[in-house]
Amino acid sequence: MRTSEGYLAAAERIVLAAMSGAMAPPPPPDITRWCEENIEFDERSPMPGPFRIDRFPFLREIHEVLSPEHPARDVTIRGSAQWGKTVSIVNPVVAAWHEYGPLDSLVVHPTTSAATEWVDNKWLPMRRQAPSLRKIFGDGRGGDNKDAKFNQETLNRNGSLKITSAGSPDDLAGTSRRLVVLDDLAKFEMTPKGDPEALAGSRASGFEDAKILRVSTPQISGTCRISKAYDRGDRRLYFVPCPHCGHRAPLTWENFLRNLDPERLHAACFSCDDCGGVIGHADKERIVGAGNWVPQNAAGDHPSFHLWRAYAPQRDWASIGIEYARVMGWTSVSVSGETEDAIREQVEAGTEQTFWNDVLGLPFQQASKGPDWEKLRDRVEHAPEEDQRPRGIVPARGVILTAGVDCQLDRTEVHVVAFGPDNRRWSVDYMVIPHHIGDQEGREALDAILKTTWRTERGLRLPLDMMAIDVGTYTDDVWAFGKRHPWSRVILVKGATSQTGPVLLPMKFERRSDGKAKRRQKRAFMLNVSQMKADFYGWLGKDDPVERGFVHFPVGMGDEYFRQITSEVRVLKRGRTGVVTSSWELAETTRRNEGLDTMIYAEAAARRKGWTSMTAEQWALLDAERSAASADAQPDLFDAEAAVPVTPAPQAETLKKPEPKPRATAPGDDWLGGRGSGWQ
Repeated sequence: MRTSEGYLAAAERIVLAAMSGAMAPPPPPDITRWCEENIEFDERSPMPGPFRIDRFPFLREIHEVLSPEHPARDVTIRGSAQWGKTVSIVNPVVAAWHEYGPLDSLVVHPTTSAATEWVDNKWLPMRRQAPSLRKIFGDGRGGDNKDAKFNQETLNRNGSLKITSAGSPDDLAGTSRRLVVLDDLAKFEMTPKGDPEALAGSRASGFEDAKILRVSTPQISGTCRISKAYDRGDRRLYFVPCPHCGHRAPLTWENFLRNLDPERLHAACFSCDDCGGVIGHADKERIVGAGNWVPQNAAGDHPSFHLWRAYAPQRDWASIGIEYARVMGWTSVSVSGETEDAIREQVEAGTEQTFWNDVLGLPFQQASKGPDWEKLRDRVEHAPEEDQRPRGIVPARGVILTAGVDCQLDRTEVHVVAFGPDNRRWSVDYMVIPHHIGDQEGREALDAILKTTWRTERGLRLPLDMMAIDVGTYTDDVWAFGKRHPWSRVILVKGATSQTGPVLLPMKFERRSDGKAKRRQKRAFMLNVSQMKADFYGWLGKDDPVERGFVHFPVGMGDEYFRQITSEVRVLKRGRTGVVTSSWELAETTRRNEGLDTMIYAEAAARRKGWTSMTAEQWALLDAERSAASADAQPDLFDAEAAVPVTPAPQAETLKKPEPKPRATAPGDDWLGGRGSGWQ
């Protein structure tokens, strides 16, 4: 071989040079450098082009503690949604660690569907685009591990990436992993085989230099895993300087809310706690670029970070103010088309919990019990006469009218509720059918209710838009009844054990009595009853009739009705592993809860009809249709001409004692004949 000087080099020198190159340690891992060299945001991104750390200065320290050479074993990142946790933290950490050397890594998601979503839409696109990942794993096409979606090996066979879900404890066992990433940790739930967070963490127990990354948007206060991990750590907040006096402080929601003017949401801003100067959105890039992380808990056992949307470069501060205004039901505001498009997807549900979790990055404090039932009753019964509404009458406005049905051994209970904009609702009536749903008389009575119309305050007749029936008990009888009606009018619902999933989720299948799976239908749904009850109790405590979420009641519903709709409390329990879970239990063993359950089922039907997603224009059309007067003389459920075997709850006859079960029965003022009549 000829050298640059023109002389031939000794073979020994060539061999030694190659050996020294092979034995040389790799360059120090730098996750920030990896991002800058490998991440290219496409045109669909709000910030297309190469990754630039100056746009995300708060990431630099996070990247440093996540380096393989940093001594921290645990790292926790709690934050709001959509500021780049996946693309700028989770994916680069996995990639940079594999680039650094031989590695077996593990990424755990709350569900299999979430794991699939991450692989298909986050990991594989980056793997195909990033030069470093293509070199390590290939591009995922052809022979480059195309089919190994959840078990991906490196091309040189010196490492592997395993992707699994928290609901698959068997997949969390097996080989040791030096890097463990727990993504969306707050949504992990206990399994019969143990705590998935502990099981995943134990995979790293064999390595002294292992790293366990916990990253998530928070969920419910008291049971939130990511908040528990964050509080255990040093609780770092990102401090920024005041552009006027230089005083350093974090951007907090309390400061933002204090400066939020409902009439000027476009001017949403912060203010300096020291000099009082206004900190506008135009100052954001400069002050965030000069910020730094400051620990708030000196006794913390690991680095933990909290970051919310106010710091993210993708959104302006006005969008935060507008989202909060939508959630709180403030009057409409004028915004630019760009801002409107940016927040459209975020405000569809419009719940306070969604805002608290996804925008503020904070755990939401759910209501744990309803108001005192006597005060609630007195609020209704002692209201001014002009504010009272008779029982059985629907408010003359644009509403969705639904019914929730609960099935008991010797009766079927029906709650009719009207739902309007801004999450407001009006209880209309409560009825008890003294027959089982499997009996012909019971089915005929429910058929009659579906055919009946309810009179509005202006005389217009409204039919039920939808009925929702609990399919958790007497399953075959409920399915048999439901199939007699279109799924657009009758749906079947069942409470889910999950407390973190969607409020309304289609059932995958139901099983017949012979064990065979029924075909999936559009009428069966699982309900997150835990969240629905907590939301209802939060709304039940509101006092202003025009406030968002206010719950209206007619007069004459009776004491038992109000006892039942406030019958449960949310109880926190700590397991042997230290994990805190919650459950809803009867406040008193003598209380019954059918009134609460049927309210939740009626809400499920309303949600199915679009209660939480309808636009202002859709509500206006419905209001024009249903607030009009009418001379229609069609009989309602309790007119003499409508011979329906249904008994209004307060006047119901004494019923036979049902089979023992931990459920309540129907409301009314001693309509069960008193506790001494055989009811427990």
